[in-house]
Amino acid sequence: MQSFTGVGVSPGRIVGSVRQMPKAVSEPPAGEQLASSTTAEDAAVTLRAAAKAVQAELKQRSVSATGAGKSVLEATALMAADPMLIKGAVKLINTGTSAERAIWESAASVAEMLHNLGGYMAERATDVLDVRSRIVAELRGVPAPGIPASDEPFILVADDLAPADTATLNPAVVLALVTSGGGPQSHTAIIARALGLPAVVAAVGVESITDGTAVYVDGAAGSITVDPDAEQLEAATAWAANAATLAVFSGEGVMADGHLVPLLANVGGAADAVKAAAAGAQGVGLLRTEFCFLDRDEEPTLDEQVTAYRGVFDAFPGKKVVLRTLDAGADKPLPFLTDASEPNPALGVRGYRTDFTSPGVLKRQLAAVATAAEGTEADVWVMAPMISTADEAADFARMCGEAGLKTPGVMVEVPSAALTAETILGEVSFASLGTNDLTQYAMAADRQLGPLAALNTPWQPAVLRLIQLTVAGSVAEGNNKPVGVCGEAAADPALAVVLVGLGVNTLSMTARALAAVAAVLAKVTVVEAQRLAGIALAAPSALEARARVRAELPILDELGL
Repeated sequence: MQSFTGVGVSPGRIVGSVRQMPKAVSEPPAGEQLASSTTAEDAAVTLRAAAKAVQAELKQRSVSATGAGKSVLEATALMAADPMLIKGAVKLINTGTSAERAIWESAASVAEMLHNLGGYMAERATDVLDVRSRIVAELRGVPAPGIPASDEPFILVADDLAPADTATLNPAVVLALVTSGGGPQSHTAIIARALGLPAVVAAVGVESITDGTAVYVDGAAGSITVDPDAEQLEAATAWAANAATLAVFSGEGVMADGHLVPLLANVGGAADAVKAAAAGAQGVGLLRTEFCFLDRDEEPTLDEQVTAYRGVFDAFPGKKVVLRTLDAGADKPLPFLTDASEPNPALGVRGYRTDFTSPGVLKRQLAAVATAAEGTEADVWVMAPMISTADEAADFARMCGEAGLKTPGVMVEVPSAALTAETILGEVSFASLGTNDLTQYAMAADRQLGPLAALNTPWQPAVLRLIQLTVAGSVAEGNNKPVGVCGEAAADPALAVVLVGLGVNTLSMTARALAAVAAVLAKVTVVEAQRLAGIALAAPSALEARARVRAELPILDELGL
């Protein structure tokens, strides 16, 4: 029985037939020149038209997408008309190079530059290469690369998926997702969780599985088995039955001893908020405000922002909505705000730090939030990303106060914020742990890289200790501040138990994870959660921490989680 092992990023037990992602568009021949009947000027015009067509197609796809998928598509659309990419290609065309070869070489140069920058910018290299393939396909008049068309459901296997593809996966057709590359916090993994697709990433060798082969995918265990046996077929059937139960959340996160753990949703806009409310979310733990700013050459007006935020607030009357101020920079560059030439954008001017270089944008956003909150029944909390010091926290709290916002907070995603949580929380009302970035920064491991997947997991004992330190700072003398988690760690039912055991007050996640997390928490008391947190902290590795905790939670295996 042939099997493959990767990193499980979204639970589920599925049996289905494999469809391999089509190979990328073939490279134009090196040295390919313009046809004798084509002038450089005409070729440049054709290239620009092809780029605009690709951009328009990506924008159109973003219209029907929501949340993270919408943001990814909009960001990729921006890349299709990136001035550096197009100017580089036109320069080559002017030397006699064909349009296809010119865009190919220009994109390679831009992608290499981004890859060498590391961190978040390395992810943009994938976007550039995706855009390159789409432009070449447009120039050739052939279909763009993407998810294979099929009338029958299938398990999609790929090296990795371009953001534009992951953003539009159809769960009615794609039963599960398996990639040989990527990492547990890559866009592929995050969107798979948001769609409720069982998924395994960093599974080396799966590209050798032929189309039509029956496989068993266990998204929790991170395993893929060719030609599943009777026991695995039975496990898949049991999962299908459990999945219906796990799709319904009662609307109350409560543990076996009656301890309440509010379960909130991460949303990217009003459409997401409406769906999250319908799913029973007890509020919003993370409202990403980038959706209002992406794909723009200038800052949105106050009225535009007010309309966008109010749509989310209105979906949760009487409930808490935690809004994160603009997290621009790194993988979310904005032409009017960020500097694309930074040598290391992941450690550069992003989040709260953009107020250092572009003062006024944050102040105007806070004014828009305050205006949007007027007349709504939502309990609006506001937090700043990339806070590193108590002085920064105090400055943000002051800005919130001047705007009339009463509950300022901070994201804890920089290790220094966790290490000095007591002083930082002395300046604000709450903290929310962004475990994706906290893990990346603590482990010095780019979250997009498959070879570093073992490092880039919030099960790392070092990351758990940073969470423990944050909670300790929140209850230190003089503080009594709530701490939530809004990173992807909260969507892992086993890790959710550990987080509660560490003293975290609220958990926020993709709405699809609410029922599963609630089902597991309902079987555990606070004392048991504290014991399991101790087991995880004492483990010598992330792998051992996860395995030891899961061994103590038989409910996980019963539910296929």
